[in-house]
Amino acid sequence: MKKEHSSNEKSSRLILGGHAKGKIIFCPEGLSFWGGVDPNTGIIIDVHHPNHGDCISGKCLLMPTSRGSCSGSGVLLELILNQLGPTALIFREPEQILTLGAIVSDLIFDIQIPVIYLSAKDYEKTSLAESIELKNHQLILPNQTIGLSSTDLESLNLSEVDRSFLRGDHGPAAKAAIETICVMAAVESAQELITVKRGHIDGCILAHNANLIFAEKMVGLGAKITIPTTINAISVDRENWRNSGISSDFGERASRLADAYTSMGVKSTFTCAPYLLNEGPVFGENIGWSESNAVVFANTVIGARTQKHPDYLDLFIAMTGRAPASGVYSPSGRKAKTNIHVDVPTNWDPDDEVLWPLLGWILGRHAPDHIPLVTGLEHLNPNTDDLKALCAAFGTTSGAPMLHIFGHTPEALEQVNQEIPIETINQDHLQEAWYELNRGVSKIDLVAIGSPHASIDELRRLVVLFGNKKCHANTQMIITTARSTIALAEKEEIIAILEEAGVKLMPDLCWCSIIEPIFPPNVKGLMTNSGKYAHYAHGLSNRHSKLGSLKECVNAALTGFASTEPPQWLI
Repeated sequence: MKKEHSSNEKSSRLILGGHAKGKIIFCPEGLSFWGGVDPNTGIIIDVHHPNHGDCISGKCLLMPTSRGSCSGSGVLLELILNQLGPTALIFREPEQILTLGAIVSDLIFDIQIPVIYLSAKDYEKTSLAESIELKNHQLILPNQTIGLSSTDLESLNLSEVDRSFLRGDHGPAAKAAIETICVMAAVESAQELITVKRGHIDGCILAHNANLIFAEKMVGLGAKITIPTTINAISVDRENWRNSGISSDFGERASRLADAYTSMGVKSTFTCAPYLLNEGPVFGENIGWSESNAVVFANTVIGARTQKHPDYLDLFIAMTGRAPASGVYSPSGRKAKTNIHVDVPTNWDPDDEVLWPLLGWILGRHAPDHIPLVTGLEHLNPNTDDLKALCAAFGTTSGAPMLHIFGHTPEALEQVNQEIPIETINQDHLQEAWYELNRGVSKIDLVAIGSPHASIDELRRLVVLFGNKKCHANTQMIITTARSTIALAEKEEIIAILEEAGVKLMPDLCWCSIIEPIFPPNVKGLMTNSGKYAHYAHGLSNRHSKLGSLKECVNAALTGFASTEPPQWLI
């Protein structure tokens, strides 16, 4: 395997070598492979993306960077293993998620997909070409040849612990793990590795076979974690999936995937909101988390430090306790690059929390590849669930691992005096986002709550909103949440009250991992309070969604209908 990078961040460089030749598919904006590319066909299924409907298989994919979910690395690996992957990946700037998928394909499965980072000038030239060829460290365009720089991994300043892993002293699995981490460190122009204290695994959803193939391969190599590590939501209710109507084959493979990680020592938390667990990270703590919403929340709200680690790298970090010392692990990497000022409508109803997922979604689109400082919200009082919704939606449309919200997040104040460009989000932007995320039909068959997992406070509020009323006979409400939250809710008798109202609670799963028939096949009208799920819903379920506040979701569950018009404060 050729391990190549350049210390000059502005030069065009070859990250992973090999030969590639073919037509270019040019994406003017970043793409999340998870929820954005069909792993079975290579077709772009993100309806919000300008290349919706295009196929990336067998083409040289050119785009500024990736965005969205950490699970994109797994989707890329699935495509590669099925011979449906792109011929090459070409980015305008350093990118981690898809690059890691290509590295794992190369290092673990011996299948090469070249990865190239181009300078802004070379990227612009390449975007005008119809086809390219990569050969001998040169990117050959129809009328020009671009030289690609490279250096080896020897520039990394490795500790004796790192070298011990590299020698194979801790077994073949740990050796492969540290080799991959070192390549990613080179990709990110890191000079060394750092120690992290806890991990969170994301690649545990059976969205495709690659996740299971990878996990069981690592088990076979003897992989074991060395730091406390939690695990994301999975694809089945671990204890009761046999009664869910899914096929035995799917249920057993999903269980094998979960078992593979727990056998490596991962805690069976099965939640996409690990920051809600009792033992969460603290301010300034270096952690190695995957799962986009969790990463954004940990960095932004808690002030812990973690890159948006791609799937599979999260396991390698948990196995070694080491991560590339790059990006938001350093104070300089956490600096805001723009100031986005929000003009909150003066008649906004503070009880209408749909503002927060809308804002997160818009902020991500305004800062798709950098950390923003958000001002204009100082007079508001968002709670943990509001910030959870904002961070999840931001992580859907941005590749950045965090944002600063002046007046509400711990590191925002030190960003204020920077001389950075200022943009403004106004009521028109919010209204446009509302319509974009409300493409679904108004007759609602299913209300989906819990993406990320619902908190105990959200369950308490639902009890109040339902009162003594019950769901409409033709409308279901399903809530996904952590087993730890369900246990707490049972002590408060919340579960019995919600079940009496016709609400169903599901542990272990999240809406981004639910498939039919757990997702009711007869559903046409879908509503959610999650900006993240409203964005991904069509790609994952082939249904557009409605987005509303928790109160509006309850009203839809009670009446069977959602409003076709935005809230009054958006009109």
